Amino acid sequence: MAKIDYNLLYLKAENARTSLKELSNYLKKSPQRLKYSLSVLEKDKVIRDPYCVFDYSYFGLILFRVYFKGGYISDQDKVRIIKELSNNAYVTSIYELTGEFDLAVEFASPNPSKFNKELKRISTLTPTLNDYKIVLNVVTYLYPMHYLTNSQNLHRLNIERIIGGDRDRESFNENEMILIKNMLLNPTMNFTDLAIKSDLNIKTVKSILKNLKKRNIIKSFKYIIDTNSLGINKFRLFLKLHNLSVEREAQLMGYMLNTKEIIQVNKTVGDWDMELDIESPDKTRSRYIIRQVREEFKDLIERFNIIEFYTYYKRSFLPLYLFKEEKKHDKNNSRP
Repeated sequence: MAKIDYNLLYLKAENARTSLKELSNYLKKSPQRLKYSLSVLEKDKVIRDPYCVFDYSYFGLILFRVYFKGGYISDQDKVRIIKELSNNAYVTSIYELTGEFDLAVEFASPNPSKFNKELKRISTLTPTLNDYKIVLNVVTYLYPMHYLTNSQNLHRLNIERIIGGDRDRESFNENEMILIKNMLLNPTMNFTDLAIKSDLNIKTVKSILKNLKKRNIIKSFKYIIDTNSLGINKFRLFLKLHNLSVEREAQLMGYMLNTKEIIQVNKTVGDWDMELDIESPDKTRSRYIIRQVREEFKDLIERFNIIEFYTYYKRSFLPLYLFKEEKKHDKNNSRP
């Protein structure tokens, strides 16, 4: 693998739609050189599968996370199961773990009943997926991957994103839903192609996208990075909390915000109250952070668990079922 420009990797992973001109201004390098470096990152799949970070709660959705045990034995079984799950219109994310659980699958559903029916249908069709634990995701904090670069100037370009929580449901017009769908399917599409695909003019596309960002419907555009090829260790720390005061919770959240190796925090309802994703090229550093969390907040932590996070197979923040009505509408309009 070619030498990695971690400043470039950081900027592109945190904002998949950053232009070469912007990157050139930030990094003081020529667009031609950066274009080549990006092509190498994409060719080697160091960055892959861009995704748009939508706040699903504005669509009236609830996020459930299901941890499956013993879902497959062979790699062939794994490939088949992941393909089936990826084709499910309610599944937004799929990732592999190493340890107590094999797969984690996230479902975005309009209500618990629909989620339960979908999960039962999957378990019936794939009997090996009948041993699982369910958590309800209340809110997610996405933190920039500051550990990738020591540049404080670059750190200032990205902030935390809060997804979920108690939001009032928004309504979306037809043009907005068309653009949302295209951003979901191809987040890095340029404005010209986006306008053609959406059957809208470029000015309208830019205006709608700007408005969706202003309303916090669209939070950011990111890439999945191949942490394994970069030698980055990734762990999920599960915490069951008690004796939680407002002050101590604020201190805990402040610690996580200011620890650059903590890149995501989920507040949940279920066996655990909180999930922390920790990434670092230094395994000793990861262990230090885990130990420090346990020591600094031992009065809050009733019990904990640690699982190694292997890789993402799919990452998204909106389910495809939202656009089924649009397909039906298009089909009806096409009839003579």
